[in-house]
Amino acid sequence: MFGLDRDQAIGTLLLIALLIIAPFILYPVFVMQLLCAALFACAFNLMIGYVGLLSFGHAAFFGMGCYVAAWTMKHWHIDALAAILMGGVAGAALGLPLGWLAIRRSGIYFAMITLALAQMVYFFCVEAPFTGGEDGIQQVPRGHLFGFINLNNDMAMYWLVAAVFLAGFLLIHRIVHSPFGQVLKSIRENEPRATSLGYRTDDYKLIAFVLSTCLAGVAGGAKALVFGIATLTDVHYSTSGEVVLTTLLGGLGTVFGPVVGAAVVVSMENYLARFGDWVTVTQGAVFMVCVLAFRRGIVGEIAARLKLSL
Repeated sequence: MFGLDRDQAIGTLLLIALLIIAPFILYPVFVMQLLCAALFACAFNLMIGYVGLLSFGHAAFFGMGCYVAAWTMKHWHIDALAAILMGGVAGAALGLPLGWLAIRRSGIYFAMITLALAQMVYFFCVEAPFTGGEDGIQQVPRGHLFGFINLNNDMAMYWLVAAVFLAGFLLIHRIVHSPFGQVLKSIRENEPRATSLGYRTDDYKLIAFVLSTCLAGVAGGAKALVFGIATLTDVHYSTSGEVVLTTLLGGLGTVFGPVVGAAVVVSMENYLARFGDWVTVTQGAVFMVCVLAFRRGIVGEIAARLKLSL
């Protein structure tokens, strides 16, 4: 199924089953928040897990996808799916020049360059007229899908978000298991050797970067429509830090790791909110336990112990 091996096919079928039953068990808006975070983490994992490039600036692409989707939806009243895809286009358009600058370095230098570029995007969003500054873009309508499906109904909106997430998830899987993905893995393992074999590694890294930023923009666009708002928080460096933590927690270089990591992080943010100021302390303790108990991440550790390809 879609080029998945047995373990991954079973995992994907289980994921689809969970997507179908989740809105009937949990609050649909909570599940949509989880799916947006999961798609964002999957997009980020494409860079760090399969190319070995740690970006500290992915919030720029997620947030720009939020702003563009929110603005086009509010002012142009276009189809909801088109608005989400516009968020992806915005992420890719921003990722192309920033990626071209960043991929010329690696390691900590790449991470610092992406952080610096993302901060430039953040300050641009503070001053740009179309973003609304500190107020953001508020009261964004969900609109309609295909002109006749009213997305103001949470269940209708959920099925759109679930479809977008599943499409992005399967696309990332296809990318990493294609010949292109094998080259990315070789770059991660030994870039000089990949270069010696004749691969133009900078081109491969740039394509992977743009694909990652495009999907991050799609996740941002979906989030903007779900909550009806786009704010500076979406482009803030703390959002970049959160997606790094989410991916590490789930498991780098695993297909399902970012999804599980997003489920843990979003669940803690929602269900621990009643503890007030103790939320951060509680989260820190949980993360410490996970890091000590699951060195490869939750999914990575389970897959290694059970010898599964997840």
